[in-house]
Amino acid sequence: MTGADKLKYHAGLVDKMAAALGVDLEEAMLRRDGPTIDDLTDAVLRCTKCPDPVHCAAWLMQRSGKVGDTPGYCLNRDTLRHLSAR
Repeated sequence: MTGADKLKYHAGLVDKMAAALGVDLEEAMLRRDGPTIDDLTDAVLRCTKCPDPVHCAAWLMQRSGKVGDTPGYCLNRDTLRHLSAR
């Protein structure tokens, strides 16, 4: 996987994980108190360091509807919890 492909893959995981928690990242960014592009870039870069992205992708595919939390190993857990609490 090239560097660009890896970033796209993890950007997709971040977006899907946010959506599973009921967070629309585009909408959140438009809010005055929402995350900045730098915040989302940091989230994607953290995701590239995930210990188990294959399990994460499978976990996301098994879910339907809103979930209460991310898997325990998710490096963006705190960030996504904060966004879902808004």
